[in-house]
Amino acid sequence: MSTIDTDQINKLGLGFQPEKKKKELGQEDFLRLMSAQLQNQDPMKPMENGDFLSQIAQFGTVNGIEGLQKSFESLSGSLYSNQALQASALVGREVLVPGKIGLLKATGNLAGVVELPASANAVTLQIKDQAGQLVRSVDLGPQKAGSISFAWDGTNDKGDIAVPGLYSIEATTSVNGKQQALVTAQYAGVESVSVGKGKEGLTLNLAGLGSMEFTKIQEIR
Repeated sequence: MSTIDTDQINKLGLGFQPEKKKKELGQEDFLRLMSAQLQNQDPMKPMENGDFLSQIAQFGTVNGIEGLQKSFESLSGSLYSNQALQASALVGREVLVPGKIGLLKATGNLAGVVELPASANAVTLQIKDQAGQLVRSVDLGPQKAGSISFAWDGTNDKGDIAVPGLYSIEATTSVNGKQQALVTAQYAGVESVSVGKGKEGLTLNLAGLGSMEFTKIQEIR
């Protein structure tokens, strides 16, 4: 039985050839190809100006996109660093967050804002504990349209000091003889900040309220 000489097959170019990785054309490769094209073109049929300009424009577009990508990467890094710096300044401050739940501090204070779409003769706050029991009812009286600030000193309707913790704030007004619920927001202390990457952005960790996206913050004080 005869054997096949693999060396001879490889010399003839018939043997297995490993696949070569494709190399992307860079700026120098493009310029070399362009120069070779100009030197070897048919003198009787030179390249049309439009074709030449089209090729240059295509290369300029690709080169411009690569430049933009590098610029955006650099900008993204700068924004990320800037976010981290701004985030560190938020710790220990208070922010206004949307919602009905607020934290009554040990110092006995819970503040927030009520949004009133139109002027009203009376606006009432009902403060309830986590069991849904009414703790304090506050009459804010007649109010003009806009943001109405309020502050609860932590005492119940009997004048006793309420236990620190989470309470719900329900604001209502009378419209054509019917009670209408109003949108509220509460102030909360920032305990820490998580800095995300890309689209994640900043996340604030609020005392008693958990985490909340920075984009939902209405005010910093």
